[in-house]
Amino acid sequence: MTKEIRIHQTGGPSVMQLENCEAREPGPNELLIRHVAIGVNYIDTYHRSGLYPVPLPSGLGLEASGIVEAMGSEVSGFRTGDRVAYGSGPLGAYAETNIVPAGRVAKLPDEVSHEQAAAIMLKGMTAHYLLKETYPVQRGETILFHAAAGGVGLLVCQWARDLGVTLIGTASTQEKCDLALKMGATHMINYTTEDVVARVRDITNGQGVPVVYDGVGKDTFEMSLDCLKPRGLLASFGNASGPVTGVDLGILTQKGSLYVTRPSLGHYTATDDALAANTADVFDAVARGALTITINQRHALADAVKAHEMLESRQTTGASILIP
Repeated sequence: MTKEIRIHQTGGPSVMQLENCEAREPGPNELLIRHVAIGVNYIDTYHRSGLYPVPLPSGLGLEASGIVEAMGSEVSGFRTGDRVAYGSGPLGAYAETNIVPAGRVAKLPDEVSHEQAAAIMLKGMTAHYLLKETYPVQRGETILFHAAAGGVGLLVCQWARDLGVTLIGTASTQEKCDLALKMGATHMINYTTEDVVARVRDITNGQGVPVVYDGVGKDTFEMSLDCLKPRGLLASFGNASGPVTGVDLGILTQKGSLYVTRPSLGHYTATDDALAANTADVFDAVARGALTITINQRHALADAVKAHEMLESRQTTGASILIP
């Protein structure tokens, strides 16, 4: 038997239940991984709430690290006992074990711990595709990133500094602003007390920024557009405040022939080769000290409800993990 967090209906955090489930054997190209640490990400709340529908009943979680316990007959390149991690599913990471296609798993370098890997795989890959693929930032540019003190945000702050990019971040408290500044943000805006658009225009001498990375969604959509320079790009990659709906495309013309994209990690790591290249760059950044993983919330697997409650109420900074 193995313990798993399961949902039988969508809804608030309380729909998650810790259950004893039958252990499974890996298929020919799969690995059975016994988890050491499990990542908690905002997308998990979308699966739980039904915003991103999944077949029910279902497990939750896309990211974890652990030890290879068994492998399928056609797997090569791995051995039992290997330290590994994954960050793009399949669903079911909120569990003591999970079965994962071998091509979606990365071996951990010695310099990366299990907790670090569980906290950085999905968030680090997200930071990578946003900064290097969705809009490849260039040294000397100024960018805007909402929720800069969150799990992805703190990584983006550090990576932007490493790339020679000026990052303007937003956050809800002075404590969060100070944390993001410490981790590499150049300017921080407390959106509860300051006018974000006015501050961005002031920092950029009235020009605006070429790109806004927005994981907040509904509450910041128009604000983000107003911070862009003409022909700028809004990368709306999350819905922390709810999804953006009912958009009149004419607004993009009115605000400067703007571009909007709704990217997802799955499309940027759809092939095993793309996934391997992304994770290799993330681990390299960790190994050379460009990225430091900030884990500020640790919960037992049985306390997944509390982890989601804290995440959705914006009580967290940095990364959250579950320990099975």
